Parts: sequence; C-alpha cells; structure tokens
Amino acid sequence: MALLNTDEIIRRIADLQGETGLFPAIRSNSTWRYQRPDTNVFFTAITVFTLQRLQASVTSTAQSVINQIAGRAAAAYPLFRNKDGLNTYNFWPTRPSRHFPNGYLFRRFEHFRIPDDIDDTAMVYLTTQPLPEELDWLKGKVAQHANGVRQQIRNTYADYRQLRAYSTWFGKNMGIDFDACALSNLLYCICYYKLPLNQHDIDSLTYLRSVVESGRYVTEPFRVAPHYARTSLIIYHLARLMNAFDLPELEPIRPRLIADAYSLRTAADNRVEQSMLSTALAWLGESPLVVNLVDIEQDFGRFHFFIAGLLTAYEQAWLRRFADRPLVQMRWQCEAHCWVLVAEYQTVCSPKR
Repeated sequence: MALLNTDEIIRRIADLQGETGLFPAIRSNSTWRYQRPDTNVFFTAITVFTLQRLQASVTSTAQSVINQIAGRAAAAYPLFRNKDGLNTYNFWPTRPSRHFPNGYLFRRFEHFRIPDDIDDTAMVYLTTQPLPEELDWLKGKVAQHANGVRQQIRNTYADYRQLRAYSTWFGKNMGIDFDACALSNLLYCICYYKLPLNQHDIDSLTYLRSVVESGRYVTEPFRVAPHYARTSLIIYHLARLMNAFDLPELEPIRPRLIADAYSLRTAADNRVEQSMLSTALAWLGESPLVVNLVDIEQDFGRFHFFIAGLLTAYEQAWLRRFADRPLVQMRWQCEAHCWVLVAEYQTVCSPKR
C-alpha cells in the first residue's frame, strides 16, 4: 500500500472502529499457536488518547473524525466500569465478567479474573471529561491501594520495597505491583488534571527515575514494567510524560533515555518500533529521525504493545522465576493502535509530510 498521509490514517482508524465503539484486538501466544479476538478497553482508550493529543496538529476534517471516534469509544466505556459501580475501570467487561473473551480455558477460572487497574482507569479519565469530584475521588482511591497502605510489595527490588508508590491494581486481594509504564500513565492523568502531588506521587516518580538511573529498565524490563516488558516501551511512556509536563524529578534521566533510545532505534528491525522510538526522541528534544513508512502495515503483525504474564500476579519467588518467559505470556496486538503510532510519528517528527 502506498504511503498514507495523516488524514488518511485517521480515516482508516475510524473505519476499524466496531459498532460497539471498540477497536478490535488480538491476544496470542505463538509457542502454543494460540490466537483469539480480544474484547478490551485498553487499546480503544490509548488509541483515542493518542488521537486527541494529535488533534491540534491535524486538519479540521481530521479533528471532526477524531471527535466522532472519541464519542463512540466513550459510549463503550461503561461496559468496563467497576462491577460495583465505582469509577474505576477493568481491562475486560465486568458485568458480567468476560475475562479472556472468546477463549475456551482461562475464562472458566476465577484466578484469571483480574481486578480494575490504574492503566485503563487513567486512560478512560484522560479521554473523557470527569467532574472535579470524580478526580478527587480517584486521587483518594489510588492512594488506598498504594504500597504500604494495606500491604507491602514483595515482587520488586529490595531498595524499592519501602516506596509508597502506586500499585497497578485496585483489587483488595491482589498483590502490590509496580509497572513503570502504568505509573507513567497514571502520573500523566494526575498532572493533566493538575491534582495536588503527595508522597505517593513523589515515590512513584522516584521509582521511575531509579529504574532508569540504575539501568534496570534495560537489563530487566519485565521486572520494571511487567505488563509492557520492553525497554523501548518504557522509554516511550517516560518521554511522553516528560514532554507533556515539567517534572524536575525526571530531568536527571533525560540523557540516559536519549542514549538508550538511539541505541534501540538503530537495532530495531520493526518499523512501528522505529517510529515509536523516533517519536520518543523528538519528545526528548532530539532532531527527528526518518522512518520508511511505505507499506508499514506489513510490520504490524510483529509488533505488540502490551503483554500479560500468566504468572505475574504470583508473589512466590519460585513461580515468578518463570514469569518473564514467552511460554507463559500473552501478547496483544491492535491494528488501529499501530496506525495511530504511525500518525503520531508523522505529526511529531514530520509535520510537513
């Protein structure tokens, strides 16, 4: 397919949106030769979020299309709202629970039913217009589930166990979990709505800074961000956060992020990955890098943005030893989200194209 301009990409994304307002996604595990259509709010919300960030830089026609996409997506969000009616959101539909939709085995076990999370919740809030009282409630809610409030994190490095950073999960019985990308998304939401920072926010920023300064985000990305598990994705999320807001706590890591992004950009053999890293470098103040976008959709099938480790939730060390292996992981892909990453690259790095 010939190179598409940004307006054409946005139109293509609109065509991919289903009647429910959701964008189709696929979960897979190549080792098992497993592949299923997946009904989740995550890829719809992050696609809308990225489109809305581009809105001021595209034509009026494209802006109108983005508004239509966002409106249709918002109509689907209630399907994923907390099962008891609270204003948090789940990856999968909640009433009734439809975890691992279209599957045959995992959907039958309550163990694989996940609680609401900060990632989906932050993205829903960022792509809608929450009331001030809803934002105040959310700030209190995430604090209730931060490390050290009800329980202590066990599955991170010893020097992070006292950080009162936010956990990925809202569930009462779910272990505390630190994920650098999910924390970046929640902090983006908190900063975007200008909510007052507290110790949980400061400690979350401390975690983000430390995993980069220590190099752990390169050597052990799964342990640093178990639901994304790639250094390039951690760089992308941190660069986006730093580009949007003045966060002195993260400024010391800018040179390291730039150096590692250049290194990964050179080594990447997938052009979606190249586009994402080039965008991150531009956000970090570097000159735009050129990516060949002709027929880039051929690379979509080899790109994933999100994973689920089937053993990630366990706190037992002997089980977690195997959690980073592809055998026990699901990978998610979404064509619409791949296209929006390309549109983002075009807008951020090649505004005249």
